[in-house]
Amino acid sequence: MNLQESNILRTLLKEPFVNQRILAETSGHSLGIVNRSLRSLIEKGYLNEAAQLTEKARSEIKKKTPYNAIILAAGFGMRMVPINLSSPKAFLEVNGEKLIDRLIRQLKEVGVNDIAVIVGFMKETFEYLIDEYGVDLVVNEEYAVKNNLHSLALVADRIHNTYIVPCDIWCDNNPFDSTELYSWYMVNDLIEEESSVRVTRKMELAVTPKKDVGNAMIGITYLLEPEASIVRERLKAMDVEKYAECFWEETLYEKDRMIVRARVVKSTDVVEINTYEQLRDLDSDSNQLKSDAIKTIANVLKCKEEEVTDISVLKKGMTNRSFLFSAKAEKYIMRIPGEGTDQLINREQEAEVFKALSGLGLCDDPVYINPENGYKITKFLDGVRVCDADNVGNLRKCMKLLSDFHKMRLSVPHTFDIFAQIEFYESLWDGKTSMYRDYIRTKENVFSLKEYIEKMRTDWCLTHIDAVPDNFLFYDTPDGEALQLTDWEYAGMQDPHVDIAMFCIYSLYNKRKVDRLINIYFEESGQKVTAAIRAKIYCYIAVCGLLWSNWCEFKSHLGVEFGEYSLRQYRYAKDFYKYALEEMKKDEQG
Repeated sequence: MNLQESNILRTLLKEPFVNQRILAETSGHSLGIVNRSLRSLIEKGYLNEAAQLTEKARSEIKKKTPYNAIILAAGFGMRMVPINLSSPKAFLEVNGEKLIDRLIRQLKEVGVNDIAVIVGFMKETFEYLIDEYGVDLVVNEEYAVKNNLHSLALVADRIHNTYIVPCDIWCDNNPFDSTELYSWYMVNDLIEEESSVRVTRKMELAVTPKKDVGNAMIGITYLLEPEASIVRERLKAMDVEKYAECFWEETLYEKDRMIVRARVVKSTDVVEINTYEQLRDLDSDSNQLKSDAIKTIANVLKCKEEEVTDISVLKKGMTNRSFLFSAKAEKYIMRIPGEGTDQLINREQEAEVFKALSGLGLCDDPVYINPENGYKITKFLDGVRVCDADNVGNLRKCMKLLSDFHKMRLSVPHTFDIFAQIEFYESLWDGKTSMYRDYIRTKENVFSLKEYIEKMRTDWCLTHIDAVPDNFLFYDTPDGEALQLTDWEYAGMQDPHVDIAMFCIYSLYNKRKVDRLINIYFEESGQKVTAAIRAKIYCYIAVCGLLWSNWCEFKSHLGVEFGEYSLRQYRYAKDFYKYALEEMKKDEQG
């Protein structure tokens, strides 16, 4: 039976037939569609002449009855900053009720009691759902590096007569039903830019061209056979590294169409909550709106909390989460420290660095910085772009700025001891051994370079430590393009040549590109690079590679992964140890 016939049959199950006009009103279809559908359903044996359901119809309905549900709740929900720093997105409250509690309750209202919740971020906080609702918790251990395609693949074999439900949905009326007759994917009637799909006249979901308009995707889905079988097989086939960042909806596409029908709901009835402001619009009294970050902004800028608008998350950094916002007709960025950052960075020392930099034009002075919790507010720069690590013109400008900074010979009361930091990050592994089998030997080799470094080291001064391409910001000013250096969290007294090493390893440079950058730095600084200096910088690359490798291993224990970056840092420790020894021999031979 077609889509209209299915809807008519389901309507008749709930409300006995009186006449065609009433059926048209209750089903939402035109009188013409109702008449055609009734005739077809009678011909196919689903209705008798009195428009009553036959045994065939009841058998069909029973066969397609919803059996279970899968709720996807593993991710960070990064767009919800500053809310989700201490609570998963599923626990957002609207009118005093958590989103996930409401979804589970609505599923149970229609008889769906077999419910699996896929968890990852702060998984322990979901434990109460087992006792409260009898759900099954399934843990996605790779939630930090894989999208929800992997989450659903973990329970692929459970997909049959199944609701698949995102955890960030608030439904005014119950979107689930005890009777479902076809597979569907939910969108709303809101037309938005850059949507992936649009609803056709035949209620199909057609793929939209890039940057075109379409229906807002909600994500609640119901899957029957044969579509469920297709999704099961595709989930298993696509649960590989190539699709790590994909949404599970990728399994629904067949050329330019989804394999399931559209279910269209009103945008006011079902809301996907992606941002702080969406929650504020839906429930201005929600407990989650009581954010320390928003309160801090209001206090610092002397405005009301509701005047903090246009909140949008910026790309998640390796250490922090930051978001853009507007207040008092100005744009700002607020930085919030990420997971485990309090163990890694001394915020009082960071404040000392900004005091030393104040007024020098190397960076914008923070509007606000809190040495206790690391909150920082800075003004937003228009037209910002970061350094292109493969653009020689960019490199010359960045190395000139770096060299000029080093020549200032600024001073702060604290140092950044690389070797001590290697040991410190290792201590944060809580007794776990390294993931690398030859770690002990690699560490011994790296530490053996310490004697040469100390013999060769330049006079120390304030050094950025994290002088990587992403921290060199080109931006527009009335006088043209300007350049500054941002993110001074790790800065301290050190050999300034460490900054060259850090730029190289973050850029994942090979040895040829490392040598190119070293040459550029010394050309811009007007100094001569000797074999001894090159050997020392190679030593720093090896040492810093192990430093950030250990840092990555610590973050990995917190569920945060950095893929190739982590592996390459360890390779720098090994490869540049060898290159350093070779360069030392050249230095000895003159």
